[in-house]
Amino acid sequence: MKLKYSSTAIGALSAVVATSLAGCGSSNEVVLNTPPAFVSGVIQRMNVDGSSNDLLTAGLGKSGLQSAVAPTIADAASPTVAELRRLAIYNNYRALLDMTTNGGFGVFFGPNVDSAGVVGTGEGKIAGVEYIAYSDDGSGKQNVTMMVQIPSTFKSDAPCIITAASSGSRGVYGAIATAGEWGLKKGCAVAYTDKGTGNGAHDLATGTVFDINGRPTTTTAGAQFVATTPAGTVANNRIAFKQAHSQQNPEKDWGKYTLQAVKFAFFVLNEELAPKVNGASTVKYVPDNTLVIASSVSNGGGAALMAAELDTENHIDGVAVGEPQIQPDGSGGASVKFGNTTVTGGGQSLLAYNAQAMLYQACAALAASVSTAPAVAFVNATAGAGRCASLAAKGLLTSTTTATQAEEALAKLRAAGWLPESDLLHASLFAVAIPAISVTYVNTYAQANVADNLCGYGFAATGADLKPTAIAPAAFARLFGTGNGIPPTSGINLVNFNNTGGPVLEGAASTSAGGKFDYNLDGAQCIAGKVGDATVAANIKAVQRSGKLQGKPTIIVHGRNDGLVPVNHSSRPYVAQNKVNDTNSKLSYMEVTNAQHFDSFIGNAALGGYDTRYIPLHVYFNRAMDAMYDNLKSGKALPPSQVVRTTPRGGTPGAAPAIAAANLPAFSTAPTAADAITFSGTTLTIPQ
Repeated sequence: MKLKYSSTAIGALSAVVATSLAGCGSSNEVVLNTPPAFVSGVIQRMNVDGSSNDLLTAGLGKSGLQSAVAPTIADAASPTVAELRRLAIYNNYRALLDMTTNGGFGVFFGPNVDSAGVVGTGEGKIAGVEYIAYSDDGSGKQNVTMMVQIPSTFKSDAPCIITAASSGSRGVYGAIATAGEWGLKKGCAVAYTDKGTGNGAHDLATGTVFDINGRPTTTTAGAQFVATTPAGTVANNRIAFKQAHSQQNPEKDWGKYTLQAVKFAFFVLNEELAPKVNGASTVKYVPDNTLVIASSVSNGGGAALMAAELDTENHIDGVAVGEPQIQPDGSGGASVKFGNTTVTGGGQSLLAYNAQAMLYQACAALAASVSTAPAVAFVNATAGAGRCASLAAKGLLTSTTTATQAEEALAKLRAAGWLPESDLLHASLFAVAIPAISVTYVNTYAQANVADNLCGYGFAATGADLKPTAIAPAAFARLFGTGNGIPPTSGINLVNFNNTGGPVLEGAASTSAGGKFDYNLDGAQCIAGKVGDATVAANIKAVQRSGKLQGKPTIIVHGRNDGLVPVNHSSRPYVAQNKVNDTNSKLSYMEVTNAQHFDSFIGNAALGGYDTRYIPLHVYFNRAMDAMYDNLKSGKALPPSQVVRTTPRGGTPGAAPAIAAANLPAFSTAPTAADAITFSGTTLTIPQ
């Protein structure tokens, strides 16, 4: 059962108690616990018993999470809060981790593996309490979802908080499998935030939106997101999404929202565990007596770094992140060398390098040199060849045959900052990620309205004829549990509304002007052209960061093969800037070979070849968290910056042998010269 009370009521009660204590003559000042000013609306509280329901697995346990059978919803049109929560936790686990036993789930990581790395026979369920509330600036338009989980194993005499900003554009449970699991198993409170992205969606045709718990509603007050559209806008089955269409560029505030989640966590800890005076909670837990680690992966990892840069009140003690999507601002004059070669073309903005991927990946996927790439068949050969030909016709390639154009496109991607280690990933990333990210972020940075039809792209369900259609109410109703916040997701697809034959599913059937089947090069070129737009450029600048972490101990772990957030555009230049700009830098950078961005792809049967070539970066995220905790608790030195050289599993694609400890060497306390990442003058040097 969920108990609800308003932040206004708490503040009023505290004021009454404070008045009743006045003049009592005590020499000890009593500070009453009140919610932070940014907390908006109702605060929800839920106890879970660790059996039928729990914080980490929603009662599914390790076995339920690993099962291929998803949790069900009894009434498809009207899912309950508990059903949506369970479905969200199930899907977010499976989106972030390799869930196969051979890939390491239940062996090296997972709910049944305890905080010391010991594999247990239990299900890993964790009892405790969970709070959820909005953060808002008073406008009612931000409605950033925050959540705090306190496990029953929380140690009052050694309190700790772990931040868990959602990866990608996921909802508030989007980091449950990474920072959430590590923190709960360690006995820490976990402070989650959806960063102002999440699964906020608005079906313009029906006026359906979502409340804080993900239930569909036509009541806009208190909704996660309500799109603003000009009068007379034709819905045309369009669906608006919060990150793309809120017109707020929430990314610029990811650090602020992460810090707000930490402050909310302090309020929750005191509300639950601090002494009471006349029934009102006092303040016991404060930054000075509570260890706080800013954490998470991907976009969530970037949010943790952004929070550390903003943390002038010293709430955060240390940072440990994996594969962070962080955009350096280029300050300080730092440079990066890979081996003996200075990296050029690196440090681009997310939109700039995604625009390059959007242009060239579909053609590059046809290169003979990457013919064994996982999911290469996902790129339609006819449309891919059309993309190559159209690129050449517009002067973006100079070669004259599809074969040579494809190799030239691959070379263009390398010149734009991708490492050769990412060559085999371009096909699958174009098929499942790059168009979605490019369209979402160009809308975000342009602060576009859903009705703007930016570059002709929009979101809608599509039918068997590939044309936009009304989304099934039952599918939309469970979006909180199944969605990732960035279409394509849960039956909502990316649509080319400028298609010459009428709106159509973006992909092989999507054409440019003149009916050319070229994966809609016109749309891709439009996105690339927006990078220099004044509004877009200003919003990109607003999200870029200097690397000034205020001397906070920090570990960044990143896979060298990452093709989605390439190291040359993110961690490498950010680390170099930190070394130049942060006069008391305590940053360790671990670059892991044979590791890429999506651990969940490793165990995906449709992506055979990921399993034979790539190891789970999640193992190294957990080790980074362990190292940071030991450093802050006992003063154990952080491992120095290094290249961690792993060994792929090999074998037959789709049937790789079980991963073993030998595949996953530990961080070295004294890396050899061949592995040590060094910094001298203004140059970060990374061994090949």
